[in-house]
Amino acid sequence: MKNSTSIYLLALILSLASPAHATSGGKYAALDARNELMVTEEAKYGFVDVQKILTLSYAGKEAKAKFDSDVLKAEMEKNSRGQELTKLNAQLEKHSIHLSETERFAKRKIYEQRLQEYQQFMAKTAEDLRSEDTELTRGIVEKIGKTAREYGRMNGFVGIFFKNDSMLYLSDKVDITDEILKALNEM
Repeated sequence: MKNSTSIYLLALILSLASPAHATSGGKYAALDARNELMVTEEAKYGFVDVQKILTLSYAGKEAKAKFDSDVLKAEMEKNSRGQELTKLNAQLEKHSIHLSETERFAKRKIYEQRLQEYQQFMAKTAEDLRSEDTELTRGIVEKIGKTAREYGRMNGFVGIFFKNDSMLYLSDKVDITDEILKALNEM
């Protein structure tokens, strides 16, 4: 058991330490059926810049247009409700000296109710827009993942990774973003 663990560890170290791990091409180490270390065909790794695809893909542009349209509708509704509140408050302040205590209290209550509705609308709209953005993005990222997996299988890649801030270094030689973008747009 200890011997096979050592072999696995050695294979992992060799595959990570080899220059083939950092670039597209080269040899990489693997274990055969008898747990013996062997050198196999070229290792191909790639990475995909998801943010670039979200920005440039047809699906990303379509999602952005839909989201922007929904934001614009929400903004128009917010402005309309805000103007109504401003108008109610101005009327209340302008006519409050001419109103009885009961009338003033009733108008103040209407204003406070509309203000509360406005605040609830704002909170719900912000949450709805966040959820919509998340769902739209998640859908496209799933399509990117599916496209990358299919592309990787068809082109003999050992691994394809999403580019992110935790990656310390990525060679442009292994950037397959444009290929995945093209494949996604062709779908």
